[in-house]
Amino acid sequence: MMMLGGTSEAKPAILEIQEIADKVRPLLEEKTNEKYEKFEAVEYKSQIVAGQNYFIKVDVGHGRFLHIRLFQGISEEDDWELDDYQVNKTKNDELTYF
Repeated sequence: MMMLGGTSEAKPAILEIQEIADKVRPLLEEKTNEKYEKFEAVEYKSQIVAGQNYFIKVDVGHGRFLHIRLFQGISEEDDWELDDYQVNKTKNDELTYF
């Protein structure tokens, strides 16, 4: 059971999480000015707010990882928004709120 406002435990990424990450990949590549040859979601946390936040750890190849934070409003029609991201992460860096 997850408390409102708290993040869930980290869980292995599932297909749905990969699909969400893929939706923001072009925007992220634009913001970081990089093209990632690999973009594999490996782990995620979720947070219930006025909508939902997802924190996703993404393997972008060569031992490099990104952490991305996405937000979707309450309505199912609301698109996922890239709220923030962190670069220069490693496989062992804990996925935390940012």
